[in-house]
Amino acid sequence: MPFTNGRYSFMASAETTPAGDAATRLANQVNQAAPVADGQIRVEVAYARPDRQWLRALELPSGSTAQQAVAASGILADCPELELAALRLGIFSHPLTDATQVLQMGDRVEIYRPLIIDPKEARRARAEKARAKRQRSA
Repeated sequence: MPFTNGRYSFMASAETTPAGDAATRLANQVNQAAPVADGQIRVEVAYARPDRQWLRALELPSGSTAQQAVAASGILADCPELELAALRLGIFSHPLTDATQVLQMGDRVEIYRPLIIDPKEARRARAEKARAKRQRSA
């Protein structure tokens, strides 16, 4: 059931832990089936930390941007470590170069966390560890 906070309409929110994925899928099915008002689009905003995940379904005015969707989702209030201006965003795993990209019906805006380690460095470390293991066993 939608509720509003003045300008934006919110649909049922799904906040999950790894054990709550079935609840997320159910909430998404309900949100996709609900009708949308004229001049509105339905989008989702997703963010995950190692300990918790957020997936918020929103109804926004047509012409809304990815940055506006993140601001309207309420995730920034739940996660004070996030700064809207510094976020790396994507739509369905495709990174955005411009956070002011206009969204379309059904888009899922994803908030990306910074990398902990450079992937090339991680691969080098794994290769070195495997090399050392082979030398010890030889």
